[in-house]
Amino acid sequence: MTASPPDLGRRLVTPRAAAVAGVLFAVLLGTSTVLLRMSVPPLDADSGEWIAANEYRIDLALWLIPFAGIAFLWFIAVARERLGRFEDQFFSTVFIGSGLLFLAMMFAAAAGAGAIVAAAANDPEGFASSTTYTYARQAVTQILAVYALRMAAIFQLSQASLWLRTRVMPRWMALVTIVVALLLLFVFTQAWWVVLVFPAWVLLVSVYILIARSATDPAEAGDQPN
Repeated sequence: MTASPPDLGRRLVTPRAAAVAGVLFAVLLGTSTVLLRMSVPPLDADSGEWIAANEYRIDLALWLIPFAGIAFLWFIAVARERLGRFEDQFFSTVFIGSGLLFLAMMFAAAAGAGAIVAAAANDPEGFASSTTYTYARQAVTQILAVYALRMAAIFQLSQASLWLRTRVMPRWMALVTIVVALLLLFVFTQAWWVVLVFPAWVLLVSVYILIARSATDPAEAGDQPN
């Protein structure tokens, strides 16, 4: 008895869902970053009053981070699936490793911010004037705005290299990715707008993949041989 062929049409659903997850990551991380920017003052003008005054915004921003991370994992999956049989082990290892490191550092920064809020709730005046508070704020900023973004830049450079080699994405997308990656890699600033550059890039790539998928007839794609 001959085994029934696999449902290739069903297999195509997962990459499309992952591309949607890339859009969700961009929206969730962008929203979280904007909420924090609206709530947290510069360190040199920080009296600690912002924690109690913006408790709802801060809680919402930190609550969104884990879901943004989950969506980013799906985006990694669709970016890898896009390569298909052209996947290169060397660049893919760098690509996956840097993506996971970015995700881990994003979670670490969010956990540090949550710890600051919890500690300030127990001692609002004393904690905000302590050196521990200054250290904690600087640590969170360094993890997110320096180390996490550098890993995001490596993630982008590895992707752009694979795209140029395999041509699974248009050349202009690869060149834009290289420019954005160099910006994140060499622009040393703690400005909040820099954090928004990476989710904006993920949004661009995800929207392009969704449009490319929509332009392909699923039935015709399913009839193609593996």
